Amino acid sequence: MRYTSELIIGSIVDLAGVSRAKMVPANRVDVFVTSGMGASPSWSVFCADDALAFTAELSAVGDLRLRIAESDLRAVGDDVSWAPATLHELDGSISAVCSRTALRRTVQTLAHDNLEARVGHEIEFTLFGGVVAEQWSAYGLGAALAQESFVRDLLVNAERAQLNIEQFHAEYGLGQFEISLAPASPLEAADSVITARILICRTARSHGMAASFSPMPIVGGSGNGAHQHISLTRSGESIFSGGRQDYGMTADGAGAVGGLLAYLADLGAVLASSPLSGLRLQPDTWSGAFICWGHENREAAVRFCAESIGNPHGANVEVKVVDASANPYLATAVILGAMHAGIAGALTLPPEVSVNPSGLADAQRAVLSITRMPTEMGEMLQRLRLSEVAKSVLGDAIIDAMVAVKALEKSRCSELDESVLVERLRYAWSA
Repeated sequence: MRYTSELIIGSIVDLAGVSRAKMVPANRVDVFVTSGMGASPSWSVFCADDALAFTAELSAVGDLRLRIAESDLRAVGDDVSWAPATLHELDGSISAVCSRTALRRTVQTLAHDNLEARVGHEIEFTLFGGVVAEQWSAYGLGAALAQESFVRDLLVNAERAQLNIEQFHAEYGLGQFEISLAPASPLEAADSVITARILICRTARSHGMAASFSPMPIVGGSGNGAHQHISLTRSGESIFSGGRQDYGMTADGAGAVGGLLAYLADLGAVLASSPLSGLRLQPDTWSGAFICWGHENREAAVRFCAESIGNPHGANVEVKVVDASANPYLATAVILGAMHAGIAGALTLPPEVSVNPSGLADAQRAVLSITRMPTEMGEMLQRLRLSEVAKSVLGDAIIDAMVAVKALEKSRCSELDESVLVERLRYAWSA
């Protein structure tokens, strides 16, 4: 296949959740596919502020290759095409720190048990430079129409890139918006997250604005989440509907939700561990700060969406704690790994929490085994190191590198004033 694009871009997402890229002229696409573009092993240990957390295995010594598939290329505008890259060793083997491969491996593990996942992503972002405070109202019609030309161009660009945006609306915070992507296979869905970020940022720039996906783009403002909706089928039948447990869950469905709740705290370092994530992950912010589940409960870490006429994609669970600083491939992989472990272990479904958990007394939360998602980095890294689910899904190489990155981020950022930190990282996860 030949391209009219003048520029071909391939990118990976590192362990700080930042996209790192190589570019070639279109006439070198074959080399990008077969040999790949060179990158230092240190690419996998960049922090969000571009500091390097060198390890014995990942340093300036050695070389890796970013390789793309022509079938993955998407036109993103202005004679530019982009594709997600996989990370290879010089001998052609897959690198142990390749995040796309970790997700692909998890999907294969599910398939061995006749389980298949579909993932739908919600992407929140904040626009800077073109939003006037006087025009704003949370979820407002006027707030959306004030950006009508941006929205229209984004949808045109998405159609060209074969990105299926299902809805768009103004969010709660000033200048904050959200798009919802159609459910897809886990790998395709994660690729689409990066496509969406590219298109949102490029479209914003063309309108004289900048887009931030930061978990906390403004001091004291509303945090940006990256919620994931997960549906699971076994042998083609939904495990979240048609059963005899709560809201039609089957025994497998109850086990999957039970697994999420049992292991979620251990996986926080993968899902929401940037230096800004704790500012977002607070009670009464719809971020899922408390580990519990509830039907349509937006304050629960796991929101259950039952099958209904108002839910055209069928029953699913929404994991609310994820933010855009998470590598979307690894975040999906550990979520699916926790659900699979819950199914395999036939875990029971804890009692539903049908109220805002922050309104319960400590004793009531204790009776219901409701705990907070950890936000202290030392605890999060210790949990990650000890997590059998994380080890099974990610492997030692990714865990060791992630621990190094997050520990250095903590060291560099813990003494910074909040306003300085928010400003410094505002565009770290933009494209």
